[in-house]
Formats: sequence, C-alpha cells, structure tokens
Amino acid sequence: MPLWRSFWGVIRKSGANLRVRRFSWAVAFFAAVVIIMGLGYLGDSARLEEGQPSPRDFKAPRTLVYASEVLTEKARVEAVAAVKPVYMVSDEVTRKLANRVKNYFRVLEQARATDKDVAAALGLKLPADTVKALQAADAPSLASLEQTAQDILTEVMGRGVQEDALEAARQRMLEQVGTSQVPSSYRPFLTAIFRELELESNFVYDAQSTARLREQARAEVTPVQVTVRKNEKIVGEGEIVKPEHLEVLRNLGLLGQASPLIRLVGLALLVAVLFVVLGFYLWQFHRHILENEPEQVLLGLLLLMTVALSRLVIAMQVSQQPEMAGLVGYMAPVAAGSMLIAILLDVRLSVFVTAVMALLVGTMMDGQLAYAVVALVGGLAGIYSISHLHERLNLVQASLYLMAVNVVTIVALGLLQHQAAMTVAVGVLMGIGNGVFSTVLTIGTLPFWETVFGITTPLKLLELANPSQPLLKRMLVEAPGTYHHSLLVANLAEAAAEALGADTLLARVGAYYHDIGKIKRPYFFIENQLARENPHDKLAPTLSTLIITSHVKDGLEIGREAGLPPVLLDIVAQHHGSSLLLYFYQKASESEQNACLSEKDFRYDCRKPQTKEAALVMLADGVEAGVRSMQNPTPGRMEGFVRRLIREKLEDGQLDECNITLRELDAIAQSFVRSLSGIFHSRIEYPESVVKEMERRAARGATVRKQSAG
Repeated sequence: MPLWRSFWGVIRKSGANLRVRRFSWAVAFFAAVVIIMGLGYLGDSARLEEGQPSPRDFKAPRTLVYASEVLTEKARVEAVAAVKPVYMVSDEVTRKLANRVKNYFRVLEQARATDKDVAAALGLKLPADTVKALQAADAPSLASLEQTAQDILTEVMGRGVQEDALEAARQRMLEQVGTSQVPSSYRPFLTAIFRELELESNFVYDAQSTARLREQARAEVTPVQVTVRKNEKIVGEGEIVKPEHLEVLRNLGLLGQASPLIRLVGLALLVAVLFVVLGFYLWQFHRHILENEPEQVLLGLLLLMTVALSRLVIAMQVSQQPEMAGLVGYMAPVAAGSMLIAILLDVRLSVFVTAVMALLVGTMMDGQLAYAVVALVGGLAGIYSISHLHERLNLVQASLYLMAVNVVTIVALGLLQHQAAMTVAVGVLMGIGNGVFSTVLTIGTLPFWETVFGITTPLKLLELANPSQPLLKRMLVEAPGTYHHSLLVANLAEAAAEALGADTLLARVGAYYHDIGKIKRPYFFIENQLARENPHDKLAPTLSTLIITSHVKDGLEIGREAGLPPVLLDIVAQHHGSSLLLYFYQKASESEQNACLSEKDFRYDCRKPQTKEAALVMLADGVEAGVRSMQNPTPGRMEGFVRRLIREKLEDGQLDECNITLRELDAIAQSFVRSLSGIFHSRIEYPESVVKEMERRAARGATVRKQSAG
C-alpha cells in the first residue's frame, strides 16, 4: 500500500470528525507560523523616555518611509489655529430693532388719536412743519413712511453689523433717509428715529460652524511622510528625547516595549487575518481542497516550509554593515513554495498564496516593502515558468526566469531608493541566489511530496511517458500492434487536447496506457494478429464480446500492480465508457438462435468518461481503429468517418459526463483529421450493414431529440 494511503488511513481511524480535524490542522499551522515568525521579535531593544537624555547614539539600520503621527498632529493643530471664527447674522436682533422702529409709529398713531402733542409723545425733537405734517398725514402715507423706515433698517442690518461698526451703520441709515423718496416734510421724523434708535450688533459668533470648519481643516491635513535614510542619526547621546524621536525608533523596531508579548499578539492577529482570508478564498474558489484533508495538509505544510526557510535565511549574518546585512531578505524562497503549490495543487491557488507568503516575508523584514515586492514578483515568475510543465528542462528555465525577474526588480527598487551601487550589486547577487535556491528546493522536495500525498505531477507523467518504463516495454514485446496503436492514439489525443486547452500531457500518457489490458490476451485483438485468421471467427459473438470488454478490467489490474497513478487508471477504466460493440451485436442479430438480444450484453460495463482527457482518448481510440480499417483512407472519407463516429458517441450518451461542448467536438474532429497522416496496420473494415446501422441509429437519435424538444 502506498505510503500516503497508510498515513491517511491512520489519521482517519483516529476517530476525530473530519470538520474537527480540518480545524485542528488550521490551528496547528497557524500556531507554527506565528512561533517561527515570532522568533525574531525576542531580541534586546533600547528603552527611552520622552524628555530625558538619550543614553547613546541611535542610527537607522535601514531606510524607512512612514507617516508620522506626531508631525501630522502638529500640522493639524496649526491648521485648526489658522481657522478664523465664524460669525452669523442674528435674525432675532434684527427683529428686535424692527419692533423698536415700529413702536415709534404706534406712539404716533396714539398721539394723533388723542390730539396730543406728537413731538412730546415721541420724545423727539422735530421741526414745527414736520409735526404739522405728521398730524395731518393720512393712514396710507404713514404706512408707507413706516415701510420705508423698516426697509432702510433691514438693508443696513441685513448684512450683519459688528459691535464696533454700529455707528457706521447708523450713518448709512441716515444717508439712505436723505436719498429716499420720502417727502421732505417727513424726513426729519425718520432722521430723528434713526438718531435715537438704540442699535445692537446682530453679528454673533457661530460656534457650530467654526467647529465644523476646524474639523474640516484638521481632516484635510495630509499625513506627513517622513523618510529616514540608512545610517542617519535619529538622536544623539545626551540629546533630549522628543516624541518624534520615539516615533522613528518605534517604527524601526528599536524602541523597547513593556513586554515582547505585545509584538507577538500583533503578529498573531496579522497571521490570523491572512489565514481567515485564505480560508474564505479556498471556500469560494477551491472548496475541494477544504473537503480533501490530504490537500489541505499539503497546502499548510508548503506554506509552513516556505515561512520556516525564509526565517532561517533572514537570520543569516552575511555582513556587519547594516545596509548589507538586510539584503539577505532577497533570498527568501517564496518562489519555491509558489512553484510547488502550482505543480502539486493548482496554479490559480498558488498566485493567491504567493501574495500571502510575500506579506509574511515583508513582516519578518520589519515591514519593508522592497522584500515583499521581490518575493511576490519572484513567486509569480516561478508560477508562470512552470504553468505548462512538459519536460525537466522547464525547471531549468524556471531558474533562469526567476533570476532575471529578481535582478530587474531589485535594480528597480535600488534606483527608487537611491541605494549605492555596491548595495544594489549585492542585492542582485542575492536575487540570483534566490532563483537557484528556489529551483533546487522545488526539484529536490517534489518527489517527497508526490510520494507522501500520492499526487501525479507533470514530472511524474513525463517519467511514465518514457519508453523505457517496464509496462510500456512489456507492451512493445507482448502486444506490439497495441503499442503502435497507442502511440497513434496518443498523437491524436494530444493534438486534440491542445486545440481544446486541455491537459495535453495527461492525454498523451493516458493514451499510452489505455489499452494495457490487451497484454493479457493480445492475439484476440486485430492489431496483434500476425496471421490472417481471426479467432473471433470461431467464437460466438457473446464470448467475443466478453473477451474484448475484459481488457478494461485486465488493464486496471495490471495498472494497479505496476503502480500507475489514479488519473491514468481512470482513463483506462473510462476510455470505452458503456459503448456498444456494434460489430458483434450486429453479428449476433443476424443469427437465428439470437432473435431476442439485449444491447446491454454487448456493451462495456464501465463508467463514462469524466474528464475531457478521458473523452479524447475514447474518441482517438475509435478514430484510429476505424480509419485504419479503411481500404482507401482519403481525406474526405476520413473526415466523414471521424464526424460520424463522434456523432455516434454523442448520441449514445458517452460524452454526457465530461463537460464537452458541441463547438469543442467540432474542434476535436478538425484536429483528428489534420493528425491522421498514415495508417500502418490493416484492420477489417466494418461491413456496410454495420455502417448503415450506425446511420440508422443516428437518425433515430436525432428524431427522438426533436420530439423531446417539441
């Protein structure tokens, strides 16, 4: 029994529920990542107090760019102080003044009604002709006069009058009386009113608006960006420590905390967030991994391996100079984890996990963006370089891709940060080393992951495609016709897979092994018959059917004994589906002793193709066998046969479970026709009656479909 099956068998027998085990794995990997990353936070650090002298000189070990809360707060305070108080016009004060003006006219009305002295009643000094005019005025004239007074008051006070501008406002009122359309006999009356009117400032402080403007000014302050260069002195020995000094040291990780647990808690929260986000991503787009315990554990182990190796690399001391020592972060082998996840699990998943691992590396490097960028770009380059892995040379190319991308990225970051030429050169060397290290790590550990978790990778398929494989050599010796037939089927299936965008390597290798069951009884299959005699001519059709269909079961037994991976065994089991052996069924139907036959007795008892690759092997197998049996395989006849066979398989329901569209079937037919260049082994041609029966069944299937649609 394979190692991985034994291992997972023990875990499943532990009695724990799958959901509990899945949660336990996640917690275990989370704890391991936090512990590994937290090892770098336990060193000694300086302790300073604001307002006290610094015990020594402090210099920046690296370049740092951050948003200063201390300086930003100072800028906010200055912005708030620059806001002028807001004043508003008080309508209440204006109404009060309007009522005072109105009272003069009410008193005038009462004096006129009681024949009292108008000037005395009003308490105003008025010329005799004005008093006489007021006593003789009619009601409309007085109403117009009052309206004019109110208009003048409203116009002057409506714009707001501060306390120190009251007399100026009074003068404007008097000037407007002089320029108004009021009869000259009435003007002294209005002038006297505005001279005696007790004015009040209606320009009052608006606390709410002022506060709003101050908050707006505070919010509009852009955070102050501070750049600290490597080896720049932050605070010297004996200098008084200021808040901005403490802030720089805190961002550089040089300021002592009350306990290292505080940083560990922060680290744990960050890792927890990343794990939760990764979990949601898996649930949304790769739920099968969450439901597959081995794949979940494999993902966790690859993530943990990458973090652990990155921690070891970062801890290396390559130089006593701070600006050089930090460059070792460019060696973090994130690309190795990315490539392994892409090869063993899924390419798209590896892209997302690469971003997570890059963030973790950046965190281990004290939040320096440059190292996270190099890790991310390098990981993506590694994924791209092995996304179509078809030969071992691709892994060597992956190393070259990684080195080139790392060099360009590190040089670009060096130019952005104005680094010295020597610093950039050392960084480039680290990037080149990263490419080599990540590739070697991928190649070296890949067989281990394949063995423990039973995963069939492209490299494993490449090994199985080697003609020196024992099973292929056995087929070549014991069933040479089948071997040659499998090679032709592989060519057809691979070309069609490329046209569909399916897995070309899986289609080719699956075709190599799809007929391994024929090794058990090779001479019952026409391609292995050296003489002209066909043993099926002497057998009953039912017995011939049993012998032919048994090669699938025999193939599964031989494949399991040889240790073929499940993906290839699936193709062996599915490459005929539940197809009907039409030749033997027709032959049995023509016999008088078999008047009542069941198609089921002449069908393969196998599962229909579940993948496009298995379906391509099925179609390529039938096409190669049928075209080889033609007497004169012209392009037109070949294309007609190819399309007829595909249509027959479709109408027989053999392609119902492999998610192939009609457009893809047309592309498959075109690919098959292009690939058929020659047939080297003769095979009996199907009788005309069989061809007619195929056409009749196709027509009947089309009629049934139309009736169902109607």
